[in-house]
Amino acid sequence: MSTPPAPHPASQILSLDAVRAKANHVLDPETKGILGQFMTPSRVAEFMAGLFTRWDLPEVRLLDAGAGVGSLTAAFLETWITRGKRRDRAKVTAYELDPIMGGFLKETLAHYRDSAQVRGRFLTTEIISRDFVAQAAQQIQLQFGTRYTHAILNPPYRKIGAASSTRRELREIGIETVNLYTAFLAVAIALMEPGGELVAIVPRSFCNGAYYRPFRAWMRRHGALAHLHLFERRDRAFKDDGVLQENIIVRWVRDAKQDDVRVSWSSNGTFADLQLRQHPHESIVKPGDPEGFIHIPLHAQEDSRPASPLFTCTLDDLGVTVSTGPVVDFRLKEHIRQVPEAGTVPLLYPQHFAGGGLRYPGTGKKPSAIVMNDETRRWLLPNGWYVITKRFTSKEERRRVVAHVINPDVLPSSWLGLENHINVFHQGKQGIDPDLAHGLSLFLNSTRVDDCFRVFSGHTQVNATDLRTLRYPPHAFLLRLGRWARAQPSLSQAEIDGHMEKHT
Repeated sequence: MSTPPAPHPASQILSLDAVRAKANHVLDPETKGILGQFMTPSRVAEFMAGLFTRWDLPEVRLLDAGAGVGSLTAAFLETWITRGKRRDRAKVTAYELDPIMGGFLKETLAHYRDSAQVRGRFLTTEIISRDFVAQAAQQIQLQFGTRYTHAILNPPYRKIGAASSTRRELREIGIETVNLYTAFLAVAIALMEPGGELVAIVPRSFCNGAYYRPFRAWMRRHGALAHLHLFERRDRAFKDDGVLQENIIVRWVRDAKQDDVRVSWSSNGTFADLQLRQHPHESIVKPGDPEGFIHIPLHAQEDSRPASPLFTCTLDDLGVTVSTGPVVDFRLKEHIRQVPEAGTVPLLYPQHFAGGGLRYPGTGKKPSAIVMNDETRRWLLPNGWYVITKRFTSKEERRRVVAHVINPDVLPSSWLGLENHINVFHQGKQGIDPDLAHGLSLFLNSTRVDDCFRVFSGHTQVNATDLRTLRYPPHAFLLRLGRWARAQPSLSQAEIDGHMEKHT
């Protein structure tokens, strides 16, 4: 089993950490957050540069969109100078809007022009101080400008408004996505020549979720996923910048045939415990999955054993549906009440499920009732047995998926409302069998499910789409599981997992 190249101790690269620190000090914190300016640490940049394989070209054309102070370009050029041949040529195109960053970037590129000349190589550089998406979209539409052999990116993280000019420009070139970082990736791939390599460090959120489905499909059509690197300790790649998203490193190859995917792991951005395995693409993107979720093994020791036979059913097989809670409180604000009163029915928020079970009406700050009338009835459900999961869990939660059972006997009404931060399992907008409800809840709260979920989701949001993608035990087993769970006075995590292990 081979390993990726370890980061090399290049003195110039390491000195860029001081440049990063200096730039961070002078950047406006508010502007930094708005623009998504989180600069790449030198060791991470070196590792990314080491993932490229095409160093035997007489001319290398590198794209760095959102270049910052030039950490990624510096790492790439250091590797090119080391591995290339005399008289090789390189051209760097670096996009950077911020004038402060641009000043540092200019100094970085000037240093490497001099260094390349000393080593008998030829380097030309250009800095483009314009919006990357707008400029690239025009270039793609009119079919002019450079096609790149390499791209190295740490793109900005920022949502794209549905009515924004950026969204319109992307749609004009056939790209549909909701965040600037995925827009940068898709546009960069569109600018590559066939066989061109893209390496980027990005949030892991694109791997799952309905919002990123068009982006995943677009990338599959235009390139092959070649490498994934996972940081096993959350949020350690950008620990100095306080970045909350879990980040991964990806390598795509334009217009290549999809083959096995190299997956590497390290605890953090030092890569001291770097490990690597090769996985069939079918284990990363499941054949026939309409969502195209990207599954990343959690650690190097994870083997390719077949899934348990109990994890084989879809929700359709079970006759169960999962939906997002239908009550969006700000849209029904005039009908919501802080406490129950005449003419209202229970309105349940995640707070009502704190402490291991349903607590109603509870003592939290959120409201606990909604008026039932002609305007609200369509958003309500008949009281019954339901399973709910929280859509957002804190980073401190042991599990990503936290499930609870709604016992209709606890609620003083024949109707109820579920707020939008809850996912609900139901049967045709009706309650489900109580044994099935308890079986589903216990299954979802198991460590086996948590491990499965973390393979394709790197953030704390649990969407209904994610829950539909999971596979579940057969109906009969869930009923037996539910009957056992209902007979227990209480259940610890160890007891849940122990009972599941007997059958998995």
